[in-house]
Amino acid sequence: MSSSPTFSFATTAEEVATAFAEEIRGNNVLITGTSLNGIGFETALAIARHANLVTITGYNADRLKLSEDAIKKEVPTANIRRVILNLSSLTAVRKAAEVVNADPEPLHVLIHNAAAVLGPFKLSVDGLESQFATDHVGPFLLTKLLAPKLLAAGTPSYTPRVVFVSSVAHAFGAGVDFATLEHPDPAKYGASLAYFQAKSANILTAIALSKRSKGAINAYSLHPGGKRSMFIHHLDQSGAEGRIHCCGAVDGTEKFQWKTIPQGAATYVQFHSSSNLNKAGAYLDDCAVATESVSPHSSDPANAEKLWVITENIIGEKFTF
Repeated sequence: MSSSPTFSFATTAEEVATAFAEEIRGNNVLITGTSLNGIGFETALAIARHANLVTITGYNADRLKLSEDAIKKEVPTANIRRVILNLSSLTAVRKAAEVVNADPEPLHVLIHNAAAVLGPFKLSVDGLESQFATDHVGPFLLTKLLAPKLLAAGTPSYTPRVVFVSSVAHAFGAGVDFATLEHPDPAKYGASLAYFQAKSANILTAIALSKRSKGAINAYSLHPGGKRSMFIHHLDQSGAEGRIHCCGAVDGTEKFQWKTIPQGAATYVQFHSSSNLNKAGAYLDDCAVATESVSPHSSDPANAEKLWVITENIIGEKFTF
């Protein structure tokens, strides 16, 4: 397409997918966190109408099968592949990556949608704070392990893409607390603060990945917009401070405008499909580049580089291209 259509707050994932159907056609996409009634599922459904293959992931096999069945009910021709993935465990991430890498197809788009539910302080099986493990370290390792499949999708006219789902809530905190990443401190933990930190890490990782890949992979981050979903339901039950939901609005705020789940998924599809989106490392909101709205602590290249090196140390592997 020579120019992008105009999208807005109310645009749905299906509308974006329809506008870019020709660009999606033939692509292979992997989306993490695709439970029914969630934004990842809605993204998979919209893309599956046009893509060659959509791989959906989750840690619960029964729920993953329900998602596949629901997509195929709506789109009988959809090519769906299920992969069990527990992002809170480095061993589980490596196992899932082996499954994906065993398939011959290249990977055009990797969308990191899955996120941990906010709650009391908890360590992952690898001794990391659970939100940081699930929202940042797991996706970082998965991207590293799938990088060869992403690079295989590159052509002179197409650059493979990695999308990290962040939030405007990244600005509510002070950024990543580098001192506690490898050595979590329950005395410094707060559920919302941990979430804000994880969302900052998502933006920083997109910046570093785009820079380090030297144009071979375009990475982005996004704010999906405030929406009521299963994630918000669980958050409200968790006792998180101030009942601040995943996208940064205080629950019950009268003036806050909620998005529907299809509207929230629209920006996910915009990243996937628009060949006109050539600003690697960009942050999007409402299907538009909004990098200028990112807080300084989450847009600082030095912070992005520092986080990258620490994360490599945590996973025990160098991320090379």
